[in-house]
Amino acid sequence: MPDTQPYMQRYIERAGLADVWEKVRYGARLTLEDGVRLYESHELTAVGYMANHVRERLHGDVAYFVRNQHVNYTNICNKDCKFCSFYAKKGGPQPYELDVQAVRERIRQYRDVPITEIHMVGGINPRLPYAYYLDIVRAIKEERPNATVKAFTMIELQQIARKADKPLPEVLADLKEAGLGALPGGGAEVLTPRVHEELYKKKLDWRDWLDTARVAHAAGLRSNATMLYGHIETLPERVEHLVRLRELQDETGGFLSFIPLAFDPQNTELEHVARTTGSDDLMTIAVSRLMLDNFDHVKAFWMMITPPIAQLALRYGANDIDGTVMNYEITHVIDRSNRQALTMEQLLEMIREAGRIPVERDALYNVVHSWDLEAAEGPLERVRLQVLN
Repeated sequence: MPDTQPYMQRYIERAGLADVWEKVRYGARLTLEDGVRLYESHELTAVGYMANHVRERLHGDVAYFVRNQHVNYTNICNKDCKFCSFYAKKGGPQPYELDVQAVRERIRQYRDVPITEIHMVGGINPRLPYAYYLDIVRAIKEERPNATVKAFTMIELQQIARKADKPLPEVLADLKEAGLGALPGGGAEVLTPRVHEELYKKKLDWRDWLDTARVAHAAGLRSNATMLYGHIETLPERVEHLVRLRELQDETGGFLSFIPLAFDPQNTELEHVARTTGSDDLMTIAVSRLMLDNFDHVKAFWMMITPPIAQLALRYGANDIDGTVMNYEITHVIDRSNRQALTMEQLLEMIREAGRIPVERDALYNVVHSWDLEAAEGPLERVRLQVLN
């Protein structure tokens, strides 16, 4: 295969990004201004090339996936976010609230699938008592003792602490004792005051979201981090969001992965907003990989950007495509086939078609199984050792 580096070097220079490329090559941290320049350059090929350089430096050709199941315990919510199509409202979804037995039944639906992660979130339902949250975590662990329960956003944690009338560290200790093993990254939206005030002012603001994550990390709970993009935010606000996450990661080291979430305007108060393009999705993943130098993983969530774009993203900075999912209710499925799940075989095919080496992980990025590692070199050695041990 011909060496494309000299050509790409000239291309990056013509795009006016040579100084950023120098930082990337030598592992120097990019500034907020650098991130905005990357976005505003509209040079997807150049930015993607740089992001892929970082991705391969960290992970070689490995691409992770997980066999997981999503459970949403209620769609009753009092936050009235303008971007949400999930919560029960007049003319919208009918309200529901799963009791403990119903949660058990959801888990039992896939008892024959070797799932290693249960991802559970819900609306902010003020009627639910403190004991409910502990009970549903215990029920999942009883049904799936070997799976990690990854549950409750930072907003949910604050609601749970309010119902408990206890400090958050005590609540986290109770949840961990019940079986909580990790936290999802939802609810961050865009961590800027303007977007908070216009779209979700009843939820935690950017300081409170980060403070809650800080407390959770101090309690020994790793979490993901997200960004909901493609609505009213500006490109500088996207980069500001990334910088704030990076600063907290410097402090706590508690974030597992970063997940850009493409906004779906269908059935929201922002239906007039155009859906994100594949180009925007790939650029956001690439810029995220370049800015978040202290995050090990950047995920391309196939459910929200479609499987083909998720495949491409494995060449634009992403090293993870999430997993089997099973059922997803938070937003509408972009893929018009309305797929709510992918089999392990389909995930393997996606990864291999993209020229990457599939590795099955659990919620904490421990290796469950791997394929094709005889082709592995460099950064893959640590993955091989995890498998052997």
